[in-house]
Amino acid sequence: MKIAICPGSFDPVTLGHLDIIERTADIFDEVIVLVASNRSKNTSFTTEERMELIKRCVKSDNIKVDTDDGLLVDYARKKGAVAIVKGLRAMSDFDYEFQQALTNKSLYPECETVFLTARGENMFLSSSMVKEVCSLGGDISSFVPEKIKEDIYKRCKGDKNYD
Repeated sequence: MKIAICPGSFDPVTLGHLDIIERTADIFDEVIVLVASNRSKNTSFTTEERMELIKRCVKSDNIKVDTDDGLLVDYARKKGAVAIVKGLRAMSDFDYEFQQALTNKSLYPECETVFLTARGENMFLSSSMVKEVCSLGGDISSFVPEKIKEDIYKRCKGDKNYD
């Protein structure tokens, strides 16, 4: 069984994230969406909330959601993963991700890093941008799944309804 890991903070998960996750699920037998539980990072949603938002949005049976606070390669080794899949939006993403990939390869040579490019409509999309637009009262419905849109509005703007 070929297992891939899609790591990230997913704060919150966007349509761009889901596109990469679902495309990964088409390639590998099992995909683990690994939600970063970095306590030093200031997130809008707790690790548990982010995991739940992802679970509500994924469609494939071969997608699992988990969290870990250790080294990604240690988690990958423990799960027997053959790949770490990262989405790339722009060349600026590549510089950082390439360094990460080289480091991970040196620590766990049996695991490859695979880069999937974002679809054109998602090239600009980031969780930070979604939160910024939302906090300023903008419409995020084309950026996030409908199933979790209200959760994001409530967190960013309070209980106001934005239909």
